[in-house]
Amino acid sequence: MLTPDIQGSYRGRFAPSPSGPLHFGSLIAATASYLDAKINQGRWLVRIEDIDTPRVVKGADTDILHTLDAFGLHWDEDVVWQSQRHSLYQDVLSTLNTRQELYACTCTRKQIKALGGLYTGHCLPLNKAFERNALRITQTHPIVTFDDLIQGQVTTPAELANEDYIVKRSDGLYAYQLVVVVDDHLQGISHVIRGADLVEPTSRQMSLFSQLCWPIPQYGHVPLAVQSPGFKLSKQNHAPAVDKKNPAPALLATLQFLGLFPDNHVDIHSVDVLLKWAIEHYQRESIPKTREIVVKLSDKGYQFSLPTS
Repeated sequence: MLTPDIQGSYRGRFAPSPSGPLHFGSLIAATASYLDAKINQGRWLVRIEDIDTPRVVKGADTDILHTLDAFGLHWDEDVVWQSQRHSLYQDVLSTLNTRQELYACTCTRKQIKALGGLYTGHCLPLNKAFERNALRITQTHPIVTFDDLIQGQVTTPAELANEDYIVKRSDGLYAYQLVVVVDDHLQGISHVIRGADLVEPTSRQMSLFSQLCWPIPQYGHVPLAVQSPGFKLSKQNHAPAVDKKNPAPALLATLQFLGLFPDNHVDIHSVDVLLKWAIEHYQRESIPKTREIVVKLSDKGYQFSLPTS
């Protein structure tokens, strides 16, 4: 598989799952990745991560794209759907299997939880059949520590970093950890700016890039918008959709969440004006270096307090 030529080229992306409409937390991630690309004269891509088909809501992908458009977040290349790329993921699994770095596992989540929550390699020597079983990768390039563009140095527990993780599920679906790496590689993604809920999976994704001898993108994780500590805004938690008919208030709140406060002379009722100002003033250093920020939605809009340091 050819390696895209990304040397000297910034390529960022936003990759929503179509399990519901775009909410405030997703808008933060989308806007941060967009601004980071634009301030670096890069290209910004959108990828629909619909690989987990049981969670896909019909029409959600179209609604998400319309919402991004309403907020002025226009992508630079054709949108990609993961559900149309199965052969690419299978090619990588075949490569791993040829290298004897893939094996079948019959352990259930309940069994793993009973053993402490981490898979310890039980099925590795058992030569289980691939059909109707989960497939795990033999971890050969564990990454424990990495430098995050926003959060600083991040450390993953060594036991988790060394775990043989699932790359294809027992129901036949390709696992997120596999497809996100394959897609980022084939799209030549150089920078990934996303929510802090994905900090821990980053170590695993970096290790897979390394194991496949592919260049590793740079990662930066913005704070997560949460309803209460540890309880993030999400589609599963029924977070309300952002208003694409009146996008300016939510965009202004998003910029403020990212540490950007437009001057009094800026027309805060215009999406185009707000984005133009934001591109001129965006700095990674302005984004709070915390994993989560509590956000309350009231008749006055999105309410939150940024950390003072």
